[in-house]
Parts: sequence; structure tokens; C-alpha cells
Amino acid sequence: MDSSLSDSFNPPPPYHLLFTSLSLIPLSHFLSAFLLLFLLFLYHFFEIHFLHDFLRAFRGDRVSITASDPDFYQSVVSKCRILHGRFSSTPWLCSPHLQTIFLSIVGRSPPVSYKRQLFRVPDGGTIALDWLRSSDVECDGFGVNVSTSDYEKTPTVIVIPGLTSDSSASYIKHLAFRIAKRGWNVVVSNHRGLGGISLTSERVYNAAWTEDIRRVVDHLHSQHPEAPLFVVGTSIGANVLVKYLGEEGANVPISGAAAVCSPWDLLHAARVIYFLNILKICDRFINRRLVQSFYNKALANGLQDFALLHQSNLSRLTEWESIKKSRSVRDFDNYATRVLANFETVDAYYRHATSSNYVGNVGVPLLCISALDDPLCTKEAIPWDECRANRNVVLATTPHGGHLAFYEGIAANTLWWARAVDEFLGVLHSSPYIGMIKKKQKTTTLTPSFSIDQGPYVSVLEDGMVTAVGDEQTDDTMQEQDAPNQETANVTTNDEVILDSVEADEHVTKNEQPERYEVKDPNPTQATTFVRKCTHCLARRSSKSFWLLAYIAIVTTWPMVRPALSLLFKKRSRNPAPGGPRIR
Repeated sequence: MDSSLSDSFNPPPPYHLLFTSLSLIPLSHFLSAFLLLFLLFLYHFFEIHFLHDFLRAFRGDRVSITASDPDFYQSVVSKCRILHGRFSSTPWLCSPHLQTIFLSIVGRSPPVSYKRQLFRVPDGGTIALDWLRSSDVECDGFGVNVSTSDYEKTPTVIVIPGLTSDSSASYIKHLAFRIAKRGWNVVVSNHRGLGGISLTSERVYNAAWTEDIRRVVDHLHSQHPEAPLFVVGTSIGANVLVKYLGEEGANVPISGAAAVCSPWDLLHAARVIYFLNILKICDRFINRRLVQSFYNKALANGLQDFALLHQSNLSRLTEWESIKKSRSVRDFDNYATRVLANFETVDAYYRHATSSNYVGNVGVPLLCISALDDPLCTKEAIPWDECRANRNVVLATTPHGGHLAFYEGIAANTLWWARAVDEFLGVLHSSPYIGMIKKKQKTTTLTPSFSIDQGPYVSVLEDGMVTAVGDEQTDDTMQEQDAPNQETANVTTNDEVILDSVEADEHVTKNEQPERYEVKDPNPTQATTFVRKCTHCLARRSSKSFWLLAYIAIVTTWPMVRPALSLLFKKRSRNPAPGGPRIR
């Protein structure tokens, strides 16, 4: 009887009870729980904010505005209702990744028909300028017409696309169509090698190259001097725009500008991607690591496609086999962009291309728009203090929006940033603040920038010599700036090519360059060759550096040369010339 009692009081193993209980639960409940966990994972992974918007009744979040000049704010910014309103993203695109992917795949851009003009720059490169004039756009079934007398004064907006993008990109069409509906002219300045144009020179566009937009602006200003010029840059184009404005200061024929989703700090962005491939501690970093690797690979594939289009040119100028094996943007920049732009390292290229170093010297009204959840241009790179310190810059940030997307409305037919830029440029053009800026441009000169990031880069040679590699331009670049513009061709929709006339003396001036002669040492040695090379490098960069070097050499060697000269003159005075009188 004791044994039977002991058996009755021994409970079964706990795992046996657990599995027995789980077996009683229907399989459909397990599938529902698994589906719920999977949805929570996707909600967190894609950074979906549907519940956040639902709790706010889809009213959106307020736009954060950073502006330091009270006159600029009262005259222009305060009148921009879109900037002072809220941004509510499309409910079924309530994620930065969904917004960005939808823009690149679907787009939903309005119908736009450009008229192309080919612009040839002095170094032989070709830039495709795609025009969308106000007369080419219909607004609600009625054309927007501008009288001939006011045509020369019609404002023109220059648009700079992003990386591997051209005038056919959806976000470019959204912006161009909206501005043309206002009655203005729009011209998209495509990067070299994009827009169906072949590379006609060894120069390829990059984030640090501002010479193309400089020449396009000067050309359009010379053609229509009375027409106000505005410039809008997107992504990498925004980085080029801010860098160009910072280099020129107030000495630009531009009335206003807008930079949308600029990367700001390319070196920081590259390091973020690198460290996110290492860090595996915080779940937020793990999430961003996976997503960033996806975007990084996608951008690298786009750059490789661009290289394949121009393989005949790039294969003889770069490491072609390494380009085909590139798995990231940094790899492509290391094997292609850095080599074509003549930078020693890829970090030197990123440092030189960083536009946050130039935003403090911008001398025209500039609107900067960024989304804090931008998966490509992270919020950590936004130069908050630099934008706040410049009286001409206003920074508008939104919690959501993705990269160049900002889709709004149920149908996702409009881009919020395109409406904001259109309104800002319109208010700026009609405000008296432009007159104040023009007066400042006539009296203000370009102020030098003293930033440690803009100092000369140091290169240590194999023999221990240290050379400074600054940002000065070489002789070839200066010759390109002094050379006149070549012929331009206007390609219409009927494939008709019209060549613009160019003065013959300018063409002769470009083709007849003076010849250079060098006197070579018949018996050169390794030491003299190296010294001559260094001296020539210093003299080429700046004539002041050469004379400063000569002055330093005389001052430092004078204590040794002076005794030697005194002894020489004393010896000659004691030994007179033969045949002269002798004193006994």
C-alpha cells in the first residue's frame, strides 16, 4: 500500500506536462503567433511609423526650422506656409525605406518632355542641358504662356540631379513640372556621361567637382543677364551645390538656392557604413547595418552600370578589373573616382568633397531640407552649428520622408519637398530681400575660410621627405578656366541640331596655345633631379612660394657664407694681380 501511495504522489516530469499542454493548442494559433512576431520584426526592421501616425490621426509632424537671420526669416521664411506646416507621409508608405524604394521603382512622375541643348566645356567634356520651359507645361488643360517682352526676365531654375541620376529621374520630373507650372523655365544640368551622352573627355563627375555647375551658371547668366537664376541640388547634386556656393561666397549670379537631402559629410558617411559592418551590439545598429549594406550594394551596382556604359574610356584610365569587383561605393571610389580626380587616397577625396566645410561661406539665400530618417544621408552628418551660424542658410528637417521621397497624400502623387522648394523660391523671388542680397553681393568680397579640415594634406614619401598637397589648382585646370566656351548645340524633339555661333578669335585663342620649352641638364643626377622636381612643383603652385623659399635659403646660409666671402676678399687683397706694382 505504501508503494502505491508513493507512485500516486510522484508528479510527471515538467517537460512532459509542457509538451502535453502545447499539443492541446491548435496549430492555427501557432501560425498566428509566428505571423505576429514576423510582423513585429518587419515593423522594427523597416522603421515603420504607422502606429505613430495613427495615434496622431495622420496629422503628421511639424517641420523643424533653423534660421538665425531675423530679416531673412521675416521677409521670406515666415511667409512659407508649407515650411511652417506639417508633413504627413502617405499612410501605406509610412517608412523611410518604403518611401525610398517606391520612388526608385514606381515614382509616379508627371509627363514631362524636355528639349535638349548640348553644352561643350573647354576641356572637351559634354553636358546635356534638358530644358522644360513654362510654355511646354499644361496646367489643368491650359498652357502657361509668357509674353515675349517678359521672356528675357523669366526666372530660370537649374536642377542638379543626384548620384547616377539624370533628367529622367522621377523626383527631377516632379520638381521640374511644378516649377514650370509657376511660369518659370527649368533646365536640368545632367552630369557628364549621363542622360544618354557619351564621355568626350577624361574628366568624370564626382561629389567634389564644381567646375561644371560654375560654367553652366556663367553661361546661362551671360545668355540672359536679366533673368533671375536659382539652383536646386538633390543628394550628391546638393553636395556639389553647397560646395560651389561656399567656394564663390557672395560673388555668384544666383538669387537663391535649395539643397535637398545632401550627404554633407562624405567621410562620415563612409565611416558609418564601415563601422556598421563591425558593430553588433545595439539592435538599432544591427538594423541599420543590414539596411545600409543593401543601399550600399545598390549604389555600387548603379556606379558599375555607369562605368560599363563608358568602358572604352574608363578601362584605359582606371583599374578596370577592380571596378568590376567593387562591392561598395567606397571600393568604386577607391578604384575609379579617386584615380580620375587625382586624389592620393579615397579619404582625401571624401574630405575634399565634404560640403559642410563650405556651408559657412554661402553668401546667397539657401534652403536645406533633410529627413531625420534618411537611410542614405544620416542625420548625424547634418551641420547644425554651421547652418545656424550662417545668416543666409535656413535648415528645415522632418522626422520622416526617406531619401528624396517625402510622398504625401493617399494616392502618393506629390512630393512634399518639391512643393516646399517651389514655394520658397517663389516667395524669395517676390520679396524685397533679394534686393538686399544684390547690394551685399556688390559690396562684399569673398572671405577666406580658416578650417582645419581645409588645410593642406601631408604626403610622406619613401625617402622621408614630406610634401604638402593643397587644394590649389594645377596649371592645366587654370588653363581650362581661362579658355573660352566652345560651341553649343540645341537638340530638339525632332532630332534637329542647331549650332550656336562662336567668335573666331576665341576659338583661335583656345587652339593656339603658346609652346613651352624646357632646358634639360645633360648630366642629370638623382639628387639634382629630385631637387629640381620639388622646386618646379613649388614654383608651379605659387610664385610667392618660390621667392619665399629663396629668401629662407639666403637667410639661413648667410652666417656660413659671410665668413667665407670675407676670407676670399682678404686673400685677393693680399695677392694682387701679376704685373702690378709691388710694395716693399
